[in-house]
Amino acid sequence: MRKLILSTFVTLDGFIEGPNGENDWNIDVFGDDMERYADEQLDEVDTLLLGRITYELFARAWPAETGEFADKMNGIAKVVFSRTLKTAEWNNTRVAGGDAAEEIAELKRRPGRDMLIYGSAAFAQSLMRLGLIDEYRVWVHPVVLGDGKPMFDGVKDRLDLELIGTRVFDSGVCVLSYRPA
Repeated sequence: MRKLILSTFVTLDGFIEGPNGENDWNIDVFGDDMERYADEQLDEVDTLLLGRITYELFARAWPAETGEFADKMNGIAKVVFSRTLKTAEWNNTRVAGGDAAEEIAELKRRPGRDMLIYGSAAFAQSLMRLGLIDEYRVWVHPVVLGDGKPMFDGVKDRLDLELIGTRVFDSGVCVLSYRPA
């Protein structure tokens, strides 16, 4: 069965964005080693799952980009989960407007490689609450914001995790990989 992997950036104090939606803290540190890891990560999957907001940001940016990674982002199958979006113009994208748990269960049963969620905070948090994420890849950035949107916002039940891998980059960013225990 295919796994659903969440790959998300977080500050040392646990925020995925600042109090006004800021994410400038995760852009300037992206070095060659992080790019290679992101590329390797994308090679492991054949489908991206996105919430509407992340989809709209990506769909504005990626089609104009060039290079090997951009080709992968533009070519990979994408499923956008949204109650308001009716169509998706970005290449190889479809909109899933129904029950996310049912849709993801069906996607997991299909043959293929694993699936990846990039960012998509509200969507990812809803999947966390439903217990649908099979692996968490948390890119911990060496910055403290003091306030913002917590990564596990709205998760009410205990979530025991098992560390299955680490990766440290020259910038000081660490990827901690966990699966539900």
